[in-house]
Amino acid sequence: MPNTLASSELVAPEMVRRAWAPAIPSVVFDTYWRFAVERQAVFFRRMGKQWGPWTEDAILQKYKFTNAYRASDRVSQYLIREVIYKGDPSPPEVFFRIILFKLFNKIETWEMLTNELGTICYSGYSFADYDKLLSKTMDCKQPIYSAAYIMPSGNSAFGFTRKHSNHLKLLERMMEDRAYELISNARNMAAAFDILRSYPTIGDFLAYQLVTDLNYSELTDFSEMEFVVPGPGAKNGIYKCFKSLGGLSEPELILRVTNRQKEEFERLGLTFQYLGDRPLQLIDCQNLFCEVDKYSRIAHPEANGSGRTRIKQKFKPIADPIHYWYPPKWNINNMLRST
Repeated sequence: MPNTLASSELVAPEMVRRAWAPAIPSVVFDTYWRFAVERQAVFFRRMGKQWGPWTEDAILQKYKFTNAYRASDRVSQYLIREVIYKGDPSPPEVFFRIILFKLFNKIETWEMLTNELGTICYSGYSFADYDKLLSKTMDCKQPIYSAAYIMPSGNSAFGFTRKHSNHLKLLERMMEDRAYELISNARNMAAAFDILRSYPTIGDFLAYQLVTDLNYSELTDFSEMEFVVPGPGAKNGIYKCFKSLGGLSEPELILRVTNRQKEEFERLGLTFQYLGDRPLQLIDCQNLFCEVDKYSRIAHPEANGSGRTRIKQKFKPIADPIHYWYPPKWNINNMLRST
């Protein structure tokens, strides 16, 4: 096997099983933590020099994996810097920009709209103008949606043939309902999730992603440690890392994993380089389960319960450097500049 982070053993040592009882971890659970450390090390190495290789791990060299911290990924960084904290800071405008961006989740779509319309704002919004531009882009055979996740069409709720038309109408409904006020006044992240989940085409996975993105702004200030919703990939990763959950629910398992991160790094003799003083949050550990699901398809083929044996996306370095910047309320930007 090429150089990877994985152990060749199939069963976790007895000391690990005792620590996690009643859940029963597999050997993939150790790979989970090694993956987190190495992926974060790659992040900092790339910050230090533009060209690789940034790792000796053959799988990380070849395939694309998201960062250990969700907010460090390219699209999240663009959302934070160019969408949330640029433009009118009033709650309705911030909400409008975030939801518009995330419905497509594609930087090129946002930049097309800004190039054609100038300032993107709800006060100047016109369904006809936005719909026309998005339709024109599609007619030129240019994708307007990210491939990161599939958006339901919304046809049954709004009646348009083209998906983007339905999504614009979804955004309009949210603005008319003053959803930004409801979410700002929500008592916690779970309540805000329920508000988003009540809208057509927004399921559990998307509602959790949206509430996390909204929480990067000043609209809300929820703790990312109070609520988590595992997506399909994360669930696959959980059941590769644990032979049994011992009666725990998947969110309970993620919470326990997140709360034990320091002990797990110490157990394996690993040094994890945090973002300033910010430990991994529930959303980050949820994402790491999803990434380990992919990583283990090659590193642990014997643990493949999902039936998927390949990793689709190959790693392609992007020449344009990212100037990393995080929500100011986290108070970590100055720490990173001194790293």
